Amino acid sequence: MKVLVLGGDGFCGWPCCVNMAQAGHDVVMVDNLSRRKIDVDLGVESLTPIATVHDRLRAWEDMGGRAIRFVHLDIAQDYHLLLELLRSERPEAVVHFAEQRAAPYSMKSSTTKRYTVDNNVNGTHNLLCAIVESGLDIHIVHLGTMGVYGYGSHRGATIPEGYLTVEVPQADGSRFREKILHPTDPGSVYHMTKTLDQLLFYYYNKNDGIRVTDLHQGIVWGTNTDLTDRDPRLVNRFDYDGDYGTVLNRFLMQAAIGYPLTVHGTGGQTRAFIHIRDSVKCVELAIDHPPISGEKVRIYNQMTESHKVKDLAEKVAAVTGAQVSHLPNPRKEAIENDLIVDNRCLIELGLKPTTLEDGLLSEVVDVARRWADRCDRSRIPCVSSWTTTQAAALKAVV
Repeated sequence: MKVLVLGGDGFCGWPCCVNMAQAGHDVVMVDNLSRRKIDVDLGVESLTPIATVHDRLRAWEDMGGRAIRFVHLDIAQDYHLLLELLRSERPEAVVHFAEQRAAPYSMKSSTTKRYTVDNNVNGTHNLLCAIVESGLDIHIVHLGTMGVYGYGSHRGATIPEGYLTVEVPQADGSRFREKILHPTDPGSVYHMTKTLDQLLFYYYNKNDGIRVTDLHQGIVWGTNTDLTDRDPRLVNRFDYDGDYGTVLNRFLMQAAIGYPLTVHGTGGQTRAFIHIRDSVKCVELAIDHPPISGEKVRIYNQMTESHKVKDLAEKVAAVTGAQVSHLPNPRKEAIENDLIVDNRCLIELGLKPTTLEDGLLSEVVDVARRWADRCDRSRIPCVSSWTTTQAAALKAVV
């Protein structure tokens, strides 16, 4: 199968590319390298040293991997080049990772807010328009987020996989049942773009029959897969800074260098998590099990477990001996929330979850210790705030 991986140079995209190639697919990596440019703009680098795109691809081939071709393309800006690429390559599937993926970065300034909307929404809409105009039957596998559901209290209700069955009361006292998209409650500009993606997929699926699998992913932790761990030139990103570092990886890195674990607020925020290995496997399962023609958008909750932030901090502290530091929360969100998630679809397709009990916490700590000299401790604090109130509280302590 020919697969285009949009955003294939990114944290989830790169392991996906090599995994798809290893599985025997003809992979074309498409990227505008914007994530590398953001590193330059922010003045911070991945904790792990990242090879150039061309060195990565050369290393993969040197190891006997099936060749991956690279196309430098901005899908949010270069619509006609995207359309031409689809027509020339005629892929059976497109994996869509080509979005600015960090909530804190999306809230950093008016510039990053506008960039996140322009890049994410335009990119998704351009892809949908190009597929319609090409006349090709292409399955889109999109990396969404659990954040579309929001992190307020769901009052103990289980979050279903994308759709909610409701009863609608009528004026005559009767009721009818209907299945609707689960109501959204975005907590940042980034999450808002993902809710807009969801509506775009709904419309183009209904109007044009575009086949879509939308993976509502939890927070990814870990660094490498078995494939990216084979050669230093294949190593994956490890973001630790306040804008792009995800909470568990940040805790593990902080523990590795003797920095107090940064718990924001009470730590009562509950989040969904998934290891990078499982994230890659879920994409593979989605590719291998496409929706049929005429089927509505498939939505899978791509997560394996949920934890409160404070519980994660305590677990990491117990393993590493790290201290825990409570700081003001830069986000405007509920102090505490519950999060009960239905993820049975991917489990039934064959996902065997990697959990925090599998020894990988120590593996991530070892990676962080290996590259500790690359850490800029001044970039660890979270300084991008949701409102001026949060900004003032952060400024008082950072």
